[in-house]
This record gives sequence, C-alpha cells and structure tokens, in this order.
Amino acid sequence: MNYLVSFASNGLEESMKICAITMVYRDYWALSQWYAHYSRHLGSEHLYIVAHGYDEKISEVCPRANVITVPRDDLSGFDRIRGHLLNGFQDGLGALYDWVIRTDADELICIDPERFVDFEALFTAQRKADTLFALGLNLFEGIEDAKLSEHTNVFAHRRHAVFSGHYSKAWAVRRGAHLVRHGVEVAAEHLADAAFTLPKGVYMVHLKYANTAALTEANQHRTEIASGTGKGLPGNIWAKATTDAGRFYERLATLPDLEWKRARTKAYRTINRSPIRDAKLNVLRAKSVNFEYRTQLPDWFKDC
Repeated sequence: MNYLVSFASNGLEESMKICAITMVYRDYWALSQWYAHYSRHLGSEHLYIVAHGYDEKISEVCPRANVITVPRDDLSGFDRIRGHLLNGFQDGLGALYDWVIRTDADELICIDPERFVDFEALFTAQRKADTLFALGLNLFEGIEDAKLSEHTNVFAHRRHAVFSGHYSKAWAVRRGAHLVRHGVEVAAEHLADAAFTLPKGVYMVHLKYANTAALTEANQHRTEIASGTGKGLPGNIWAKATTDAGRFYERLATLPDLEWKRARTKAYRTINRSPIRDAKLNVLRAKSVNFEYRTQLPDWFKDC
C-alpha cells in the first residue's frame, strides 16, 4: 500500500499519499517494467501514464493504471512542451497527493532496504525537502546475459551497471516544484542556497541499455522523431541513436570493475559535492559526470 498512517496535532489519523507519473510513446518493454515496479510499491491505481498519441496497447500493458492521451500531431518544441505538460499534470496531482514521483518509463527508483523500508519511510525522513534527487545508474546487458522475455523482472537477470551523473536526476516533488533539464527549477534569489537533497541509498536505475532487443526497436522511433521537420526536436543523441548506443557499449568494454560499496561511495561523494546551479535557466541539477569504472548490483536489487 502507499499509505503511511500518522497522527496529526489534533489527534486524527492522516495518511501519506504517493503517486507516480510518466510519459511514453511505444516503449512497451520499459513501460512494463515501470508499471510492475511502481505497482508493487504504490498500487497500480496510483499510477498515471501520459500516452503521447492514442495507443490502446498501453492499457493492455498497464491494465489498472490511469492513462491520459495527449495529441501527437505536432512534435515542434518536443522537450519544452513535454516539460510544461508534465509539470502541469504534476501540479494537479500534487493537490491530491503528498508526493509525486516522476520518471521516464525506463527509469526505476530503487531504495536500499537497509536505509529505508519503503517510499513512505524515505519521504517521512525528508520532511523539509520539496524535491529529491537520486544517484543514477545505467544498467546494461552484458555479453553473457540471456535475452529477456517480455514480462521478466529486469533485476533478476541484469547485474552490470555504471554510475551516471546524467541520470542522477530529480525524481520526486511536492506540489509547486517543477522539474527541468534533469533538475529542479528554483527562483533566482534562492538558487545559490537551494538544498540539493540526495538521500543515501536511493538510486535511479536507467534501463535503456539493459535490453538490447528493446533498445534496437526504441532507437528506430527516436531516429524517426529527431529526423522530422518540426522546430525544437530532440538533438543528435536521438538522431544518431544507434551510433550513440554503440559508443556506450564500446566504452563499457574498456572500463575496470569496482566493488559495489566502493563504487557507490565514490559516486555519491562526487555527485553530492558539487551540483550545478544554472543561473541562466534557474535550475539546480547534478553534474553530468562520466564514471570510469563498472560495478555489479548487490542482491537486494532483485527485490527492490
């Protein structure tokens, strides 16, 4: 359940309410992982999926989630409009929920059970925060890894990962906080001293590289979108998605392995030490660091 029972000052019981939202276009394998993961933690009735264009398969993949369809007839200003749209939905959900979890469909928030037993415990420990960040990880398919079946839990068959500053993103907000460029929008007068809240034991696991078969299919869609004629479309990473994926795997092959605890400690210190305070955009975000070592996930991820 996603309710945490507590007592208000007047003695009446209150419940912490948590939901999750994502936006998706066709990325069915990743979406199935997102749906299964957050359903276990929050209950599927508290999941909200923004379908970019009508797609009846989304309701088949996520049968008990709330699906909202938005038009896909014009992709101009893709990232900007998508951000405004999701921040608006997020604000609305913030009137009903205490915390809104917002990630892409291929991003799962995993919590070390030795730190927090669940999302409720995590949020309760962060009463002063309006936004939370997580330490990012790229989970990837190794040469020896078997192909994944459609509904298999990815953590049961993937262990190889590399920490990522780019995916050490803001992911949970209270009402009024807006996510921008992997970070959080902050008023100019508060940017210098805004809190960068990165709880230990909280990870954003990016699944893009964990299933090469799904990646090949998703890259076709990314290339089509970036190659369109509208203004403000995604850039080279989408336009040359297959090339970019190839470079990622090639780089991984050159990296040494580092035991989890040492790798985690080094990554956390690096990300937490010096976040970016972008005065041009008024955004607080993590530094996009590339870590020069691989690691393996501990066993608890299988049950996260």
